[in-house]
Amino acid sequence: MKTPQGKDLIDVLETRFAKNMQRHPGVAWAAVQARLEAHPKALKSLGAMEATGGEPDVIGAAAPTGQITFCDCSAESPAGRRSLCYDREALDARKENKPQGSALEMAADLGIAMLTEEQYRALQTLGEFDLKTSSWIQTPPAIRALGGALFCDRRYDQVFVYHNGAQSYYAARGFRGALTV
Repeated sequence: MKTPQGKDLIDVLETRFAKNMQRHPGVAWAAVQARLEAHPKALKSLGAMEATGGEPDVIGAAAPTGQITFCDCSAESPAGRRSLCYDREALDARKENKPQGSALEMAADLGIAMLTEEQYRALQTLGEFDLKTSSWIQTPPAIRALGGALFCDRRYDQVFVYHNGAQSYYAARGFRGALTV
């Protein structure tokens, strides 16, 4: 998958921003663009989010700091980030049929943070996401220490949080990320 870069990526982000104003009321594109121009490293992460199918869009802005938060807003869990164990420990624990990686490692490689349960629920107030897929979320250490990991989806017009072994992976489960610039 080719990653849009520089002006091409900014054009993609601006078009998505304009089409989805309900996700970022009160935020002006000029403020977003100025923030991106001041933080060019963020474009690399946004390009990686785009290239893996995340369709990043602005979901918030912090007035005192000027920080802008982007999140994966693809209808389903990003296609280029599926079939992954939760983390490296889970991947190393698999003896057979290992996936190609882990969600936490890929998030770090992309320069983004995997969503928390709170962030996932907030995203779901901006639209309907993961109606056919599910997404790993950050798992509390106590659950992870027992071998589990959490994931979410939206079914029956409700957001559900589930658990699974961290070493599991499915073609319909990926992860969503956020980037604050």
